[in-house]
Amino acid sequence: MNQTPIHTDLVSELLSGMRLVGIDYRRIELAPPFSVSFGENDARGKFLFVAGGSISLTSPDGATHAMHTGDAALLPRGGLHRIASSDEPGCACRDLSTFKTAPLCPMVSEIRVPDAAAAGPDRTADDAAAGDRVVLFSACMDFELGSMHPLIGLMPAVMRVGTLIDRYPEILPMLEAMEREARHARAGYAGILSRLADVVAASIVRGWVECGCGDATGWIAALRDPRLGRVLLALHRDPGRAWTVAELASQMGASRSVFAERFLEVTGVTPVRYLTELRMRLASDWIARDRMPIDTAAQKLGYASHAAFSRAFKRIMGHPPGRAAVLQASRVA
Repeated sequence: MNQTPIHTDLVSELLSGMRLVGIDYRRIELAPPFSVSFGENDARGKFLFVAGGSISLTSPDGATHAMHTGDAALLPRGGLHRIASSDEPGCACRDLSTFKTAPLCPMVSEIRVPDAAAAGPDRTADDAAAGDRVVLFSACMDFELGSMHPLIGLMPAVMRVGTLIDRYPEILPMLEAMEREARHARAGYAGILSRLADVVAASIVRGWVECGCGDATGWIAALRDPRLGRVLLALHRDPGRAWTVAELASQMGASRSVFAERFLEVTGVTPVRYLTELRMRLASDWIARDRMPIDTAAQKLGYASHAAFSRAFKRIMGHPPGRAAVLQASRVA
């Protein structure tokens, strides 16, 4: 079923604040058969690229995805997932954290498992080394989506890059470059891989948004409604303005009552609540990522006093604004 396209200007506005930054990268080389788990109790996004071989990826929702050389996937909400060799996916599963790692450069490490333990009870280390190894590159992603934050909960558990190649052919050369870098390990390859992973992951999100966000509903329905789209665009462009319901209704071209009812019906929140949540998400990014002083963030978002801003921030985010930078530092660590 065809979906109403999303307002192009609004998409551009949303994407302008998007930052997907890998904070923990790994080049992983495994000898089949294997079964490895990732990400338990970790809600951060995960990016996975297959540089050589084939795997079966089981996502947190239990779905299984076959991936081959050159395939990439983004798991926007992280969670426990498993990769297994495609030939023998039923072997005992082992947590990735139990394998030894070796640093390649700052923030990038390597795991090489051509040993008998990974190969299974009936194979030796020499057998594993002689066979076809699977080469992967993974990244733990820190999503800095700012005003796009509502999108994370609407994204599918696994977002495959293969569905975007025809529409965005520029992604293919990046994947091919990642494959070469991961397989041949030339000088400086780890740093190049990490940067390519960030760009490809961001491209996956952008493609999903520009293609209409799949079958997502709720907040996405507001983006597909031309009149509500104008309201959201106005809010996102000028979140610090002292918006009134009457002003927002005029953006939609409707009465206050019709606008308020329609906004609540489609987004699930009132216009005032939406604006407050938008402001606090932006403030959290500014304080944590950009180290912006709290008073400066409050002023940019239209708050006349530190106390009023702090109360609103804690009500929406669950902690005072001073904790934002501390929490960000702990996530990176």
